[in-house]
Amino acid sequence: MKTYDIAELAVCNLRESILCNSLTTIGISIGVASLVAMLSLGIGLQQLAGRHLQKSGLLATVVVASRRDLRSFNREQEENGPAPAESPALDEDARQKIAQLPNVLEAYPDLRFITELRYEDKPYLTVMLGLPFSAKNNDAFDGMQGSFFSSDAAPEVIAQKSFAAQLLGKAPKADGDKLSVTEVAKLLGKQLTMRYAERTVAPVTGADKKVGSSSPEGAAYSVISREVTLTIVGICDVDPDNDLGYETRIFLPLKLAQNLHMMQPSDLLDSTSMARATPVYPLVEVHVQSHTQVQPVEDAIKKMGFNTFTIGGAASSLRQFFAVVDLFLGIFGSLALAVASLGIINTLVMATLERRREIGIMKAIGASDRDVKGLFFAEAGVMGVFGGSVGVGLGWAIGRAINLGTNVHLRRQHFPPEQIWFVPWWLVIGAIAFAIVVSVLSALYPASRAARLDPVQALRYE
Repeated sequence: MKTYDIAELAVCNLRESILCNSLTTIGISIGVASLVAMLSLGIGLQQLAGRHLQKSGLLATVVVASRRDLRSFNREQEENGPAPAESPALDEDARQKIAQLPNVLEAYPDLRFITELRYEDKPYLTVMLGLPFSAKNNDAFDGMQGSFFSSDAAPEVIAQKSFAAQLLGKAPKADGDKLSVTEVAKLLGKQLTMRYAERTVAPVTGADKKVGSSSPEGAAYSVISREVTLTIVGICDVDPDNDLGYETRIFLPLKLAQNLHMMQPSDLLDSTSMARATPVYPLVEVHVQSHTQVQPVEDAIKKMGFNTFTIGGAASSLRQFFAVVDLFLGIFGSLALAVASLGIINTLVMATLERRREIGIMKAIGASDRDVKGLFFAEAGVMGVFGGSVGVGLGWAIGRAINLGTNVHLRRQHFPPEQIWFVPWWLVIGAIAFAIVVSVLSALYPASRAARLDPVQALRYE
């Protein structure tokens, strides 16, 4: 028999038992829909994580630390490179050299310190962080109340919402996310008084220089208590730079923090850094033009004698995690399709019993066993095509509904909407192909059983 004749006969047979075949096709559609819906959600969540990492700039960021403070990010860095005592200091000169490397957009120090703030004559001990003006584009400030800094050295601060709750006399954590717009507006424009320790360095020459009292550079240092008034211009929900393990509550312009010459925690650990003319930083964050250029920049920094850390390894682990999640989602989604395959087997087995006389006539007039098997495979394939196509559309609708429902919930929680669902073209083609393969495999037993029928016995049936 010709392929066209087999296909035409298969469609005619499906039409004769339209109710039974339709129910079987619906079973296939439900199985494919569950598979597409689950995988589309897994793919959407993976893309959501990738978008946030890309927008935050973490994929194109290199964190640099000095070997002098024995800070290493992995065992390889502990074993390789210069000895800590022979490694260079991560000072302002080193930062400028790093900033001049090819493909580096900016390199700025991590100026993070604990200090006392006073608001309405009440003291608050908190962690502050200097942010570069380029952090304005960070997604942590999307939807913030108020505005970003007016300039890179303005005496202004942005408060984290939980700290704003403290200033308003609320619970520090529990009510931090429940501040209304009216309550937040009360803090905008208010002033905070920051008390800090300023590090000053003066050269020592001649008779003024005491033996053993100054650094090798011939400079003496002093610490002076200072106060500065800062204005609250914005309130954000989360810490935009919480990847270093600190919980920052107040953010101020980085240029302002540098101009204040505040004493750093690293100065207390290394007395020689106190007397340096240029400040020494615990960490320096390097932003690269693209995540594809991170490795060359990281290698160049390591050659300078510093330790480095990138988010690339963590991103690779994240991709591995989502690959495992997608695998399990695919397995659970395929269970419904496996159940549907039992329906295909049942339908075709019943068709074998109901059409014994028809099969006998076909074999009596010259149809081969291969032709009979091809007829059953064609019927199963047609059900797989229709079931897979309808299932893809149904899975798309389910994913769309879940995404809309999730965004409604996010809006009620005062979060921006997100796209957590995505159906790529390869998933559409793969789901339909998988449905066809499962349908054809399910027809193996019914097709073999029909092909083994004796035409004489089949013609005597009924």
